[in-house]
Amino acid sequence: MTLARIGTRGSQLALAQSGQVAEALAGVLGTPVPLVPLRSEGDDLRGPLTGLGTTGVFATRLREALLDGACELLVHSFKDLPVAEYPGLRVVAVPERADARDALCTRDGRTLAELPPNARIGTGSPRRAAALLRLRPDLRIEPIRGNVDTRLGTLDGGLDAVVLAAAGLARLGRQDAVAEFFDLDAVMPAPAQGALALEVREDAPAELLAALDALNDPETHAAAIAERAVLAELEAGCSAPISAWAEVANDRLRLRARVISPDGAALADASGEVAWVSAAGDEQRSASLALGHRAGAELRERMRADAALDGLVTS
Repeated sequence: MTLARIGTRGSQLALAQSGQVAEALAGVLGTPVPLVPLRSEGDDLRGPLTGLGTTGVFATRLREALLDGACELLVHSFKDLPVAEYPGLRVVAVPERADARDALCTRDGRTLAELPPNARIGTGSPRRAAALLRLRPDLRIEPIRGNVDTRLGTLDGGLDAVVLAAAGLARLGRQDAVAEFFDLDAVMPAPAQGALALEVREDAPAELLAALDALNDPETHAAAIAERAVLAELEAGCSAPISAWAEVANDRLRLRARVISPDGAALADASGEVAWVSAAGDEQRSASLALGHRAGAELRERMRADAALDGLVTS
């Protein structure tokens, strides 16, 4: 009997990360975990994602299929998931985080510092664009979208470089394309970047929940919750120019959040920490949420105090 089928988009990256979860879950359950390819609304849209006027365009169709019984589990790139809970569904596990850094890919292996003046860099992310301009104000940012191969292909079309998530490149075995990994402070990642979210129906069977719990990494889960709570506090979507990074060190969960103006000239940071108790369960989740909301509120006040940052998010 098949206890779990994983619904997934048909992109190479979605299939790769869903396949990795399927393999791990099959090892726990002792039974195969098939993939169910699904087409999402976002797959039919064109143009930069920032101009689509919505968030979660890639998740909605998959979530409807999960509710309809076409599958029992979804594997999301957590950074692309809207922060609002989806009725009837819940994220129950977050595996150990992959590399959360952003990576620079160039035609000839040059680093950011080695690129020529006024170099053209492709990215569809306002967060990445602002961070790059802070490092190199002379850069010309070009909006791009598409799968990893499509974005890398723009290097043959005249762009000097593109910026992609290191985790996605690693999951596809394309680390060879990387010229430079950005330091987490120089280009702070999007909230929950590098993490996967495993989502099921609220009435998922206990056997499946127990198996998914075996795949959960408590530190990654708590960090992702805190980072995404920054977005929730600011009522910002996953395409907002907000960065956040949390990690457990010395029995503390430490969080930093950041916003940079579109031209890279202005920056505001916020930070905080809470005690880390991995066995605390719901208590740790609540503490992580509160940490993220406090950092988000602090960041909002600092944005309001700076005319270059005020109004970058809607709250």
